Amino acid sequence: MIKPETIQKIVETAHVEEVIGDFVSLKKRGVNYLGLCPFHNEKTPSFVVSPAKGIYKCFGCGKAGNAVNFVMEHEHYSYPEALRFLAKKYNIEIEEEALTPEMQQQIDERESLFTLNTFVNNYFQENLFNTDEGKAIGLTYFKEREFLEVTIKKFQLGYALDKWDDYSRHAIENGFKKEVLFKTGVTIDKGDKMMDRFRGRVIFPIHNLTGKVIGFGGRILSKDKSTAKYVNSPQSEIYDKSKTLYGIYFARNAILKNNQCYLVEGYTDVISMHQAGIENVVASSGTSLTVEQIKLIKRFTPNITILYDGDPAGIKASFRGINLILEQGLNVKIVLFPEGDDPDSFVRTHSTTEVEEFIAKQSSDFISFKTKLLLEDTTGDPAARAALIKDMVETISYIPDQIIRTVYTQECSTIMDVPEQTLVNELNKLLRNKYRKKIRATEQEIPQEAAIREEAIKEFDKLDSKYQEQEIIRLLLAYGDQSFVETPSEEEEPVQHNIAKYVINDLLENEVALTDVSLVKIFNIYHEAVQKGEIPHTNFFVNHPDQEVADKAIELISTPYELSLNWKKNKIFVKTEEDQLQLLTKTSLLALKEKHIGRLLKNIETQLKEPADEKTITNLIKNYQTLKEVHKQINQALERQILP
Repeated sequence: MIKPETIQKIVETAHVEEVIGDFVSLKKRGVNYLGLCPFHNEKTPSFVVSPAKGIYKCFGCGKAGNAVNFVMEHEHYSYPEALRFLAKKYNIEIEEEALTPEMQQQIDERESLFTLNTFVNNYFQENLFNTDEGKAIGLTYFKEREFLEVTIKKFQLGYALDKWDDYSRHAIENGFKKEVLFKTGVTIDKGDKMMDRFRGRVIFPIHNLTGKVIGFGGRILSKDKSTAKYVNSPQSEIYDKSKTLYGIYFARNAILKNNQCYLVEGYTDVISMHQAGIENVVASSGTSLTVEQIKLIKRFTPNITILYDGDPAGIKASFRGINLILEQGLNVKIVLFPEGDDPDSFVRTHSTTEVEEFIAKQSSDFISFKTKLLLEDTTGDPAARAALIKDMVETISYIPDQIIRTVYTQECSTIMDVPEQTLVNELNKLLRNKYRKKIRATEQEIPQEAAIREEAIKEFDKLDSKYQEQEIIRLLLAYGDQSFVETPSEEEEPVQHNIAKYVINDLLENEVALTDVSLVKIFNIYHEAVQKGEIPHTNFFVNHPDQEVADKAIELISTPYELSLNWKKNKIFVKTEEDQLQLLTKTSLLALKEKHIGRLLKNIETQLKEPADEKTITNLIKNYQTLKEVHKQINQALERQILP
């Protein structure tokens, strides 16, 4: 259990823009930051981070929260896990009890998978450095690849002893359940026996964006051809190979800094380049590149450079990945290393400067690269040349930006010596076909959407006060600790009103109650605070332990708009809400009262339809007329015209 004062310290120390900036590429826009939402696929940024308010909000999918919420949502962490992550980031010490076997059983399933992987990973590292077998086989292999000890420890490389159930038995002895070992995939269920999946292999742990071990890759060092050279963790609740990039945890900051991501194939390519000081590099770990992996890179940069080894057959097989990158709107370049070399071997035989110069000099766009690689195969074969041209145009058609498509079409025309208009015609044909498919896919959904809209219109209640209630609470959250000065008349002295106190007292005196449960919670907190002579700050609600309160507060203070600084630069002074707090407060209160009185009037109308004695009817009519007059006066004050 983390102490409340420690939680408070973590919340106060964590800067939302710094926390989110570790996962998303953010750009300054006025007082806020803007980026592509990590929770849904979008091409136009709608994800806003407000340092002043300590919140984020996506105006595309609606996700919102504070720094702790972001880590919970993004990494699927529990509340304590998110707090521990932030405490580690900001070097805040948290005292925690050691896990006993009994406590281990109480940890939820997902967290137990992470805990097991961390435990096994530490054991692999101990084997590598502290056992004869580990030093003789594993450490020797890494040193043969010229990995320095500091690099080995940075990537937490290890070794699994060549025994049937060594680390599985060790985990069981330390309180872990068999079911957890099977679920992570580190252990294979052999009926009445357990088998270490990675036995006799050097280990490459795979980390998620926050540095937690989610899986492993194991390489066997024997020459037994009947055994797979590499074995990876299977799919689990915490590991999905198609959504993971090896080295992303170590590379993310460098990718942001350089606005460039180098994509390689294997673990050792990543490690060698990092050791050489080129850290903005990740690997697809031998799998075909997936859309999810591309989106992961897109969070940090729109620029990808693929580093291929000198195997032409392997390169041709990977062309689909280039199409996927282009389709996601990223810029892609390709570098081909000399035949017989891969990034790992090239880096080990060249200086860092030579490697950087080689990459810069050899980088080419996909048009130049593809034609250079494939054009030789079409010599003397018109049909093959025509097929290549069509393939190039199809690749261009994946690019979502029209201007970029046009530029590449012109380049393709020049390289292939084909009239540009011919390529444009072919490109337009492909784009029309894609558009038709998209239209057909969405046509069936339109009637259903229309029905939903029609139902929503039918259910509209003109006396619903939800919006007015939200405005009252938004007013309290944004300006509750501020004041306005009111001058009742020329003879009277000006009176200063605290907004929170003024609003609370006005609603209580007029017996106007809120109806939304979450809004009532916030109202009651303000009411109790006003009685004590205190006004809570907005951050108190944004970081409130009651998630319903925090979510509602964040929702109400989030806005996609901000006043441009150009107005002030051009000496055009626009009135803001803060300049009109008295007007804002009074109109917000009147608007809510108007809805409240409207409901009272409707209630009396309903009662008048029921049988009653003359005295009751007289009183109802009298009350109705009084309320009707008040209702009229409120609307006049709001400058509204009530139609008969």
